[in-house]
Amino acid sequence: MLTGLTISNIVLIEKLNLEFGAGLNILTGETGAGKSILMDALALALGARSDAGLVRHGCTNASVIAEFDNASPKLQSLLVENGIEYDGTLILRRTLSSDGKSRAWVNDTPVSIKTLKQIGDELVEIHGQFANHTLLNPSSHRDALDVFGAAYNPEYSSLLCRVRETYNAYHAAQYRLNELQKMLEKSANERDFLEHNVNELRSLNVLVGEEDELAEKRTNMMNAEKDSAILSDAIAALNPRGESVYENIYTAANILLRIKTDPNPYAEQIDALYSAAQILSDAEEKLSPTEIDTISLDEIEERLFAIRAAARKHRVPADELPKKLEQMTEQLNAIENSDVELKKLTAEMIETEKEFQSAATELTGARISAGEQLRTKILAELPDLKLGNADFMVARTDTAASANGCDDIVFMIKTNPGMPFAPLHRAASGGELARLMLAMRVVLANGGGAHTFVFDEIDTGISGATASAVGQRLNRLARSSQTLVITHSAQVAGFADKHFKIAKYSSNSTTTTTVSEIIGDDRINEIARIISGAEITPESLATARTLIKH
Repeated sequence: MLTGLTISNIVLIEKLNLEFGAGLNILTGETGAGKSILMDALALALGARSDAGLVRHGCTNASVIAEFDNASPKLQSLLVENGIEYDGTLILRRTLSSDGKSRAWVNDTPVSIKTLKQIGDELVEIHGQFANHTLLNPSSHRDALDVFGAAYNPEYSSLLCRVRETYNAYHAAQYRLNELQKMLEKSANERDFLEHNVNELRSLNVLVGEEDELAEKRTNMMNAEKDSAILSDAIAALNPRGESVYENIYTAANILLRIKTDPNPYAEQIDALYSAAQILSDAEEKLSPTEIDTISLDEIEERLFAIRAAARKHRVPADELPKKLEQMTEQLNAIENSDVELKKLTAEMIETEKEFQSAATELTGARISAGEQLRTKILAELPDLKLGNADFMVARTDTAASANGCDDIVFMIKTNPGMPFAPLHRAASGGELARLMLAMRVVLANGGGAHTFVFDEIDTGISGATASAVGQRLNRLARSSQTLVITHSAQVAGFADKHFKIAKYSSNSTTTTTVSEIIGDDRINEIARIISGAEITPESLATARTLIKH
C-alpha cells in the first residue's frame, strides 16, 4: 500500500508531502490545477521514463519519494535478487536533474531505472496516461483466470498443484530417458573398447595403494643390490691379494706361542691377536652379502610398470584405476541391460505423461468453466458502466505442455456489436478502457499481484447513474486493495475514504500546485463545486451531502 508521496520541484509543485490511507483515496480539483503533474510525479517514482521538462523552472533538480508498507512474496524475491534489504517498508526515491539525468534508489540502495520499474509494477497498477496495468499483458491472463477459478472452485487449486506435480514427474522421466538414450548411443560405439579395457583392468586387478607399496619394495630391493656390491668391496679390502687377514693374525699368534721363555713375555699380545683374529672373523662373516632375488625384483618392476601404463592410458592416478573399472563396468552393464532399462524408463515416461495429460485435460475443462463464469460476471458489470454494447470472452488455445498445463489464455473484448473480438489493449481506449479494467479488477479482485490501483480519467464521458456505478465499483475494489482515483465526478468523489483537493495558486510571477486532504465542510464544498461549478448553491451543497457515503 502507498502510504506516502513526497514531491520536490516537479513542474508547478514546489514541495508536497502526502499521506495516503487504505481504501479509496480520491483526488479532485479544477481543470488545469495540476492533477496530471501528480500522476507524472508518481509515475517517475515507479520507474517511468524521465523528462527534463518535469524539473520546476529555475531549479537544478527534482525528486520524488514513494513509501510503501508491504511487499508481496514475489516482490520480496525481486528485492533479494537485487541485494535490497527489506524490513517491512519500501522507499522508492528518484531524482531528476535539469540536464535530463536521472538516478534511483530503493531503501537507499542504488538501482537501475529498469529495476525500479520492475519493482514499481509489482506495487502499483496505473490505469490512465501512464498505464502499466497487468491485464493488458496477455501473458498475465492465465494466472488471473486461475486466481479467479480458485476463488470459486475449492478443487481448482489442488488441480493446479496436480498438473504441476505430474508435469514435473513426466519431465523428469523424459529427461532420464533422453540421458539413457544418449549414453547408449555413445556407449554402443565403444562396446568393444569397453569390453577390452574392462577385461584388462580386471586382469590387472589394481588395489588402492598398491603402486606406492610396489615402488617402495622396488626401491628397497635396488638399494639392497647396491649394498651387496659395497659389502663385497669391504670384504675384499679385508683380504688383500686373496689372503685372509684374520687367518694371518691367527697364525702370527700361534707362532708367538713358541717363545721358550717361561712365562711367555708376549702372553698379553698373543691374547690380543687371538681376540683381533676372532673379531675380524666375525666381521667378515656378518659382512657377507646376501643373495638378491632378481626374479622377485623383475616381477615387482613388471607389475609396477603395468599399473603405471594403465594409469597413463586412462588418464587417472593409479589409485583411481579400481574406480575407473567400476565406471566402465557400469557402462558395459548398461549397454548389456539397455533393453530392460530402456523399456522401464519408456514405460515410466508414458505413464507419467498419461497422468499429466489427464490432469491437464481436467484443468482445461476447469479453465473453460471458469472463463464462462468470469465472462458472466464481467458482462454483468458492463451495462452500469456505460459499456452495455461491449462483450467479453476468454479465448483458450492449445499451447506447449508446461507445469501450467496446455492452455494459452487471452482475454478478448469488443466494444460494439458487429465488431470482431480483439485483445484488451486493441479494442478499447481512454475512459472505456479504464472502466473495463475497473470491471475486470472488481471481478478478479487482486489476482494481478499489485496492492495499489490508480485510476485516471475513468469518468471521461460519463455522468449520473453511470458515474455512480463507477464509484460503487471503485468502492468495492478499495475494500480489498488500496485505490487512488483522480476524478471530475461528484458521484465518484462521494465514495472517498480520504479526499484530497488539488489547487493551483499564483503570486507575482510564481505558480504553485498544492494538494491537501479535506474533511467536513471543506469536502462538502468541494463536491458541491464539482456539481455546480464556480458558484456553490444550496442545492449543490444538499446534493453533496447526499453523495458522501461511507
